[in-house]
Amino acid sequence: MKTSAWREMKIWVDADACPRIIKEIVFRASDRLKTPVVLVANMGMDKHHTPLVTSVLVPEGPDVADDYIADHVAPVDLVITADIPLAARVVEKGGLALDPRGDLYTEDNVGERLSYRDLLQELRSAGIVHGGPGQLGLTDRQRFASALDRTLTRMIRGER
Repeated sequence: MKTSAWREMKIWVDADACPRIIKEIVFRASDRLKTPVVLVANMGMDKHHTPLVTSVLVPEGPDVADDYIADHVAPVDLVITADIPLAARVVEKGGLALDPRGDLYTEDNVGERLSYRDLLQELRSAGIVHGGPGQLGLTDRQRFASALDRTLTRMIRGER
């Protein structure tokens, strides 16, 4: 990514289910790099005291926030989401997606992760598997912060 393209980069946050601590880590990175952040959700969000952070309130409904992000994301952008189908759509458009536990979705792995998610969903529907991922812990937050820093550094350098 050339310097001018990096200046156009945005960090999109699928904000409905994104933990507050993860958003705070993103805000700090945004402030440090002067990179805009766009929070997208279908319920009200806190006001932000920096012009780098904007919020988009979308109508309620399944996947409405995901659709908005997928429709507006550019290949130079990064999306923070735990939603694997959204991550797949972002990667398909040339962008990158990072989940709140620090896993980066790329062309090389998003198809496998989507298949695994679908399998787990079928197993849950059949009553074979119960529950989802555990609560976000300190190690997860640290892993996310490190992955975010590495990813943004590579994006700024023009690496993928």
